[in-house]
Formats: sequence, C-alpha cells, structure tokens
Amino acid sequence: MSVPCPKDSAVSASYLERTYDAVTGILGAEAEARTVGRATLGLFFVAVTLDSGHTGLCATPLKDIPEAVCCPSSAMAMPFPGKLRGMGALRLAQEALSHAGLRRALGIAALNALAHLAAERRGPQGYCVVEDADAFDIARIRPDETAVVVGAFGPFLKALRGIGARHFVLEKDPATLRPNEMEHFRPAESYPRIVPKADVLLITGTTLVNDSLPGLIACARPEARVVLVGPTVPMLPDAFLARRGMILGTVRVADADALHEVLAQGGSGYHFFGKYAPKIVLAQD
Repeated sequence: MSVPCPKDSAVSASYLERTYDAVTGILGAEAEARTVGRATLGLFFVAVTLDSGHTGLCATPLKDIPEAVCCPSSAMAMPFPGKLRGMGALRLAQEALSHAGLRRALGIAALNALAHLAAERRGPQGYCVVEDADAFDIARIRPDETAVVVGAFGPFLKALRGIGARHFVLEKDPATLRPNEMEHFRPAESYPRIVPKADVLLITGTTLVNDSLPGLIACARPEARVVLVGPTVPMLPDAFLARRGMILGTVRVADADALHEVLAQGGSGYHFFGKYAPKIVLAQD
C-alpha cells in the first residue's frame, strides 16, 4: 500500500535496523559470539533460542508461504533446514533486514532473542517494564475516545465494546470478523483516512513482518497513544519509544523448551501466553 500520510522523521528509518544497531551497540563482541541453539518454524510463530538460553519470537507470515510444497520456489523461500543450529545469531538476525516472508520471520525471531539478551545486559533506560501486564489495560482507553485496531484482533474488539468506546477495525479480510463486528470494519487500504481519527491506535507486531508499521504510525496524530502488541515486538524498545505516547506489549519467554514443543505441534499464542511466556509491557518512564 502507498503511504500518502506525511512521514515523521522518527519513523522514516527502519525499526528493525535501529533495533539491530541498538543490540550490536549494547552487546558488542558478544553479539558476534552468540549462536542459535534451537529454532522452530511453527504454524503460527517462529521461535529462535540462543546458546545463552534467550528466546525470541516472530509471527509466521502464513500468506507468504508458496502454495507449492516441494519445489524450487519453496526451497528458495526457506533455505536453512538442518543448518540453523550453531549458526551465528547475528548472521541469522540480518535476514530481518534484507529479506521478506519466512526468512524475515526467522531473522526477526533471532533479532528478538538478541534483544532479550541486550535488554537484560543493560537494563531499562528511559522506559519501565511492567510484568504480567496487558498493553491494552496500560493504554487506559476511555469511553469518550476513538480507537483504531489494525487487524481483527478479537480480544481487543470485545474489550472496546465493553468499554463503549467508538472504534474501527482495519482489516484486509472481512471474513475474519464476526457479524457483530462488521459495523466497525473498514478496508485496510483506507488507513490514511481512518488512522488520523484515533485517540488510541492498536497495532499488531505482525506489521514488522510486512513493513506496514511505519506508514500506520506516520498517519497517527502526534498526541495519539500507539499500542504495538504481540510476541513479534522486541524486548529492547529503544527504536520504538522515540515516539511519545507509544506502549509496547510483548512476552518474555520463561520456558524455551516447552515453548518450542508447543510451536512444533501447531500451537498458537493462546497455548503459551502466561504459561511459558508471560506478558510484559514496555512504556516510557
């Protein structure tokens, strides 16, 4: 989609590139030394665990998987089977910056694992970490506010109905919405017109995979609260919190082995949230 909204200098550079730079700046030589201990490309999420035990996640871009299962195009899209264990974590993280689809998802998961390590090494600077919290709750949406949800995220839509807040949902596929949600539906391509209406903009971290995040944030009013949520969101928030009023909701993986087992068996976030990966919120001090 084209982005006719004015570009904010705070979002014109890649969030992934700036996260990569922050990670390497904090870890230095340690970033080069870390390797991949385990990787799982699950149906809904990709997980990468470092030899240090730190784990990163990324939503699996299902729609980017080639329809043909065993063919040269599939092999080109996923060139690492059997080669990931022992690979340099920084080398894999670079896939987040130069490719799309499954390769980018693996790269983001590796980058997020390194971001977890970097956040632990440095500690919070300029932001606070709220444990076992939901970013939606931290946003404190009021009944007199307008919320825009990017993607048919059922729990958010249900919560917004409970609050009584005016809201819109931007979605490419209206079939993912329930009948009682259709009155709030707006086509995804209408975001330049809908996003500026938001007092609170709720975005899934999947937008990091498909490159739509900068355009969405560029359309948001400067005073709007922007909530970016999901396991794809890194634990090192430096690149994101440069924008005032931004709240990040992500997870900290507490049991990597159990998480990999769940994902390898087709599990989704509902199967690991809290149990193996508690939710956390990162927000400006």
